[in-house]
Amino acid sequence: VQLQASGGGLVQAGGSLRLACEASGRTFMTYAMAWFRQAPGKKREFVAAVTWSRGATYYTDSVKGRFTISKDDAKNTVYLQMNSLKPEDTALYYCAADRESGQKRLRAGPNDYDSWGQGTLVTVSS
Repeated sequence: VQLQASGGGLVQAGGSLRLACEASGRTFMTYAMAWFRQAPGKKREFVAAVTWSRGATYYTDSVKGRFTISKDDAKNTVYLQMNSLKPEDTALYYCAADRESGQKRLRAGPNDYDSWGQGTLVTVSS
């Protein structure tokens, strides 16, 4: 699966952005799609995930109620709607795909994901 991320930018605190990740290739082999982020000097961390077939979702606690992950099956695209942005949300955001291999639940570890898109930078000013 090949992934193309877009939608990053500069926004003031309290503002909103929507990231998009278009998947191509063998998408039928995908169990889930996720967004991770990595701030300067920090480890890559899980943000949100959605199952490819049923649309079940999972969020890290720090973004619950502010971020929404969704998918458009017709466009093979996963979105991350980010509202009420905070300066601590500033990071490179990556989309990733977890290949179907019999897993029963969404996963949050970077090593669980097989394909990665390029990062898109989100900067939130105070």
